[in-house]
Amino acid sequence: MPYLAEPEFRHDENARAGVLLINLGTPDAPTAKALRPYLKEFLSDARVIEIPKAVWWFVLNGIILNVRPKKSAEKYAAVWSAEGSPLLAHTQKQTKLLKGLLGERGHGDLVVDFAMRYGNPSIEGVIRKMRAQGVDRFVVLPLYPQYAASSSGTALDQVFRTLMKLRNMPEVRTVRHFHDHPGYIAALAGQIRAYWQAHGRPDKLVMSFHGVPRFTLTKGDPYHCECQATGRLLAEALGLSKDDYAVCFQSRFGRAEWLKPYAVDIFRELGRAKTRRIDVVCPGFMSDCLETLEEIAIEGKEVFLTAGGGKYRYLPCLNESPDGIAALADVVEAQLGGWTGDNPDVSARSARARALGASR
Repeated sequence: MPYLAEPEFRHDENARAGVLLINLGTPDAPTAKALRPYLKEFLSDARVIEIPKAVWWFVLNGIILNVRPKKSAEKYAAVWSAEGSPLLAHTQKQTKLLKGLLGERGHGDLVVDFAMRYGNPSIEGVIRKMRAQGVDRFVVLPLYPQYAASSSGTALDQVFRTLMKLRNMPEVRTVRHFHDHPGYIAALAGQIRAYWQAHGRPDKLVMSFHGVPRFTLTKGDPYHCECQATGRLLAEALGLSKDDYAVCFQSRFGRAEWLKPYAVDIFRELGRAKTRRIDVVCPGFMSDCLETLEEIAIEGKEVFLTAGGGKYRYLPCLNESPDGIAALADVVEAQLGGWTGDNPDVSARSARARALGASR
């Protein structure tokens, strides 16, 4: 197997650590032309679509990629901004802020960058870029608080596929999840609490998580349990009783049964009950994106109001909030032990490398 080009190896260089954030991805533009290759890459992933490849190939190429790009483009156009894709814009800002905060905490030499599982910038491209900057120790952090094979799992798959192409394999530490991290829960609770102090409390807080097929739960995927844990911990932090909040799942695809209750059913049920006000949050997303801004903030509101509900408030994701960035920094720092700062083992190894180089 031909290997990717490597930066020149030098004995006198200290080991350098880097943080690679990974998010889902986004098309390059809100057009059917841009959506087609993006959807093809996304929906060709065996972690995302667990249907026999031969069967799915005909469905994907014969039906979905001829119909869905136009419909998806219209949805993206509804949330596209002057900065472009909301997910891309937020991830760029989060990366910059995280690097700054880690620098303030004493990790100034740390390289911090991001990649997208689907679309651009690609995981392979960013890893090669970081390697060219001298990074040979990676902390890989998928920006999904709850682990699912179809999100964090496939992101890590792509990282390891790229590493298999490297002759000089770097050290790697991966973050599997942070669904119950105290800083993450506190950041969510703090943002909601601040909103309620300014606007009052709702009759019901709805926590909507991205959905996955139900069979993934029976096959051992921990996603459902981790979503429930996040919901419970967030409710406890806010002092809510079981009647004060609901956990549900959005973004169904296809005819198979997915995790329940479905968000659309909860919105309709609360609307029919003439609920005066609901607030909706999406604790499974670090950044606002199509699934939060269009599916929840727009479509969910329409369902609730049409069914007879009162006020519907969508509360943004953590995005670039200081507490959210601090939580990410805490998660990263827990993985950095011995990789940055004045570490005796690192210094000794560097000294030995320099001595070895000088003796040759």
